[in-house]
Amino acid sequence: MSQRIRIKLKSYDHNLVDKSAEKIVKTVKSTGAVVNGPIPLPTNKKIFTVNKATFVNKKSREQFQLCSYKRLLDIYSTTSKTIDALMKLELPSGVEVEIKV
Repeated sequence: MSQRIRIKLKSYDHNLVDKSAEKIVKTVKSTGAVVNGPIPLPTNKKIFTVNKATFVNKKSREQFQLCSYKRLLDIYSTTSKTIDALMKLELPSGVEVEIKV
């Protein structure tokens, strides 16, 4: 086949993203394909500011932060074994996987 597969992983927990990227790299290397990555992409940080009180004390506020972590994997010289292994691979819940061929 010899095509390039690009996999993007996204999660709110950096440990989950790293473990699932490591799992993908192991399975792909066992089938004989070449892996480039995991490449860490920039972290998106969303900061929410909320008033502690509803009516008075405007200056007392709380801030919450939501970070999303991303990794990028490129797989070259794939075979049918590689694609089958990727289809059978079970990743933890909470990890969003986007595959482009």
